Amino acid sequence: MRSGLVSDNMKNEQNGAASPLVLDVSVVAPVYNEVESIPHLLEAIASVFADSPLSYEIILVDDGSTDGSAQLLQQQAQIRHDLKVIILRRNYGQTAAMSAGFNHSRGKKIVTLDADLQNDPADILMLLAKLDEGFDMVSGWRQKRQDKALTRLLPSKIANWIIRHITDVRIHDYGCSLKAYRAELVADMNLYGELHRFLPALAYIEGARITEMPVRHHARRFGSSKYGLSRTFRVMMDLLTIAFMKKFLTRPMHVFGLLGLVSMTSGGAIGVYLTIVKLALNEDIGNRPLLILAVLLVVTGVQLFCFGLLAELLMRTYHESQGRPIYRIREVITKNVK
Repeated sequence: MRSGLVSDNMKNEQNGAASPLVLDVSVVAPVYNEVESIPHLLEAIASVFADSPLSYEIILVDDGSTDGSAQLLQQQAQIRHDLKVIILRRNYGQTAAMSAGFNHSRGKKIVTLDADLQNDPADILMLLAKLDEGFDMVSGWRQKRQDKALTRLLPSKIANWIIRHITDVRIHDYGCSLKAYRAELVADMNLYGELHRFLPALAYIEGARITEMPVRHHARRFGSSKYGLSRTFRVMMDLLTIAFMKKFLTRPMHVFGLLGLVSMTSGGAIGVYLTIVKLALNEDIGNRPLLILAVLLVVTGVQLFCFGLLAELLMRTYHESQGRPIYRIREVITKNVK
C-alpha cells in the first residue's frame, strides 16, 4: 500500500473521519495541453512518496487546455485519493495557475514543477531535505538543460544574467519551475503578470533564506514547448516592477521625490539664469528653447512629487487595510520566567 496521503485518507475513511486538513507536502503543477504527460506525471510523483512517511497531495491546475487534459484530469480525480484538480475557466497563464495551486494547497511545504516531464519528480525529496536545513526556498538549477541552444538556452542565459544583476538574488536558473517552499513564505507572496519567473526575487523581498540545487532535466517527450521569445516584453516589464519593489516598496517617495527635486532644481536654475539674462543683459528670452525646458522641468518635478505622495498613500493603504506589517519575523525567542 502506498504511504503518504493515500494511506492517511484510507485510515480516515475506515474510521469515518475526514481527510487531514494539514499535510506535509503539496506538489503543484500547472497544466496546459499536456494530455499525454499527465498519467506519467501522476505515477512519477506517487512513486516518489511511495516509501516516504510524508503525507502529500498532488494539485494539477488546468489552465484552459484544449487537448482533452481537463477531461483526463477529471477522470483521474475520481479514482485517485492523492489528486486535487483545479480547472480554470480559460487560459490565464502560468502565474495565475500557480497562484490557484498555492491557494488550494494544504501542505506545510509546497513543491512546484512543470507538467511536461522535463522536471524530474525524483528530485522532490532532495529539495525537501535541503529545505529542512533551514531554508525557506530551494530553487532547482538545470545545469544540463535539454533544450534547443538558440531558441531556449541562449535567451535563458541572457535573461538569467540580467535578472540576477538587477534583483541581486544570485540564482543561476530563474526559469526552472522545480522549486520547494515553506507554505508561510508562499502565503506572503502575491502573484500577478508573469511574476512566477521572479519567485526567488519576491521571496528575497519577503526576507526568505534562499538556496539552489542542481536538478535533472529531460528532453520533452510529448507535445511542444509553450514558451517563446514573444514573452520577452512582458518579462522585462515585470522585471522593472520587481526591481522597484525590491528597493522602494515601503518608501516610494524616495525615488519620486528625488527625481522631482532634481527636475525642479534644474528647472529653477535655468529659470534664474534666464531671469539674469533678461534683467541684467536686457536680452530677449521669449524665443529661447531654454525657457520651454525650464518650465517643463519645473512642471515635471511637481508631477513627480505628486506621484510620490500618491504612491505613499497607496502603500500605506495596502499595508494598513490588510493588517500587513512592513517587516517579517523569522522567530521570537524569550526566556520563560516562572
